[in-house]
Amino acid sequence: MISVVEHFPVLVIVISMLSAFTILIAGYLNKKSCAFISIVTILVQFVMSIFILNHVLTKGTIYYWLGGWRPPWGIEYVVDALNAYILVILLFLALLCVMYSKRNVEHELPHKIVQYYVLYQLLVTGLCGVTVTGDIFNMYVFVEIFSLSAYALIASRGGIALKASFTYLVLGSIGACFFLLGIGFLYSVTGTLNMHDLSLLLPPLYGNRVVQAAFVFFIVGLGIKMALFPLHTWLPDAHSFAPAEISAMLSGIIIEVSTYAFIRISFSVFTLDFITMYMPVTTLICWVAAAAMIYGSVLAIAQYNLKRMLAYSSVANMGYIMLGVGLCTSTSFGLTPALMHVLNHALMKACMFLAAGAFIYKFDLWDIKDFKGLGRKMPYTTIAFILAALAMIGMPPGVGFVTKLYLAIACFQAGQFIFVAVIFFSTLLILFYFWRVIEYMYIRVEEEGETAKEVKVEEIPWSMLIPVLVLGILCFVVGVLWLVNIPAFPLMDIMDAVNSGLGLGVVP
Repeated sequence: MISVVEHFPVLVIVISMLSAFTILIAGYLNKKSCAFISIVTILVQFVMSIFILNHVLTKGTIYYWLGGWRPPWGIEYVVDALNAYILVILLFLALLCVMYSKRNVEHELPHKIVQYYVLYQLLVTGLCGVTVTGDIFNMYVFVEIFSLSAYALIASRGGIALKASFTYLVLGSIGACFFLLGIGFLYSVTGTLNMHDLSLLLPPLYGNRVVQAAFVFFIVGLGIKMALFPLHTWLPDAHSFAPAEISAMLSGIIIEVSTYAFIRISFSVFTLDFITMYMPVTTLICWVAAAAMIYGSVLAIAQYNLKRMLAYSSVANMGYIMLGVGLCTSTSFGLTPALMHVLNHALMKACMFLAAGAFIYKFDLWDIKDFKGLGRKMPYTTIAFILAALAMIGMPPGVGFVTKLYLAIACFQAGQFIFVAVIFFSTLLILFYFWRVIEYMYIRVEEEGETAKEVKVEEIPWSMLIPVLVLGILCFVVGVLWLVNIPAFPLMDIMDAVNSGLGLGVVP
């Protein structure tokens, strides 16, 4: 008999989609209801995702056939440790961002409240769909749903955001076309779209040029979606000019969900044997990741617009994730460093983008040079920002420190000592550009001739401040949880389950 939890993968998507239509109708009757409906919906989805993760870890993978149609004739949703983990991160971040958005949207987009929340809920729907589906064409459909929603949400601020959205639209559409071509190539030689069936039918065809071309199409298409250097050119403008909570979603989870899609297709559809014997791209991925880490950090130093600086920092952090992916076949850690940084980067970057949005909301401050004395005017927001920045620099026991520790050990195990030097050099660059922000916030106060008595504390509303503080604190709490495996938060157990399911974690 199917348990209630085994219905949750489809309910997570259906509830979200129905909520989007509900917001559209209810919003025109009462705009204030939009945020409430969205918050309640995502909260319910988040609770479901926790039950899904617990079920997967205790009872095994969930297989759900839509309409009772057996695959490959019907669409199958498959949830294992990998996508259950991603789903929890996605919905947790989406919940904090929608809480933050209530006052921010009323301030920035007072005439687009209904449209905003409809699109936001569709964005969450698409991201959840990509995460839980076991059908590769269904994944493409959900990629398009979240992409179209993201294009519109970026453009919602108008002005220069329209250009940023258009650039993302053009490049995102190119990426989607490559993704669709890859699907078409696989279907032409296998006659199925079910991922599990593909993994069974492809091994005799690994030497087929069509199959190998499909893999290349997937790499390029998803490389654009996840802003992998040098396919990242849409990212700086999109992150800089979107509303703060959308910037947090773009950096904290949208590019990570695309990374999940890349990992799922690479290791569940094509499998480890194909990558090691027929398309040995892991070394190339490592070098591209190393270039991203240096390039993103150098460009971040050149920026004085805080959100743009954080955008280039995202390019560098995608390098950390992909370095973990590139090393996964050569170390006993498998995908642990990469998936570890998916969570870690989501916490750090979401915190900083929401804090940047708070500076704009309260004082319309975009430029770092205007942050003089901000540490005393907005003490709680700036402290949260500093916590996230220190974690990203690598202060123990922050989440950034844990990522770099595991990546460095993985590099030693793989005999790739050059990448340890890259990690160290990138860390120095990160220290440089974040120290500049800290300096303007806390040190360059006396230049203005201010005294502590003359400074009035003007914090953002609590509905915006709480998500920022929660994320800032988690940047260190989660770091401790990675280092000390607590049964209530079995992060390393999840990593072991992921690596075991994908056949990784054993040094060849």
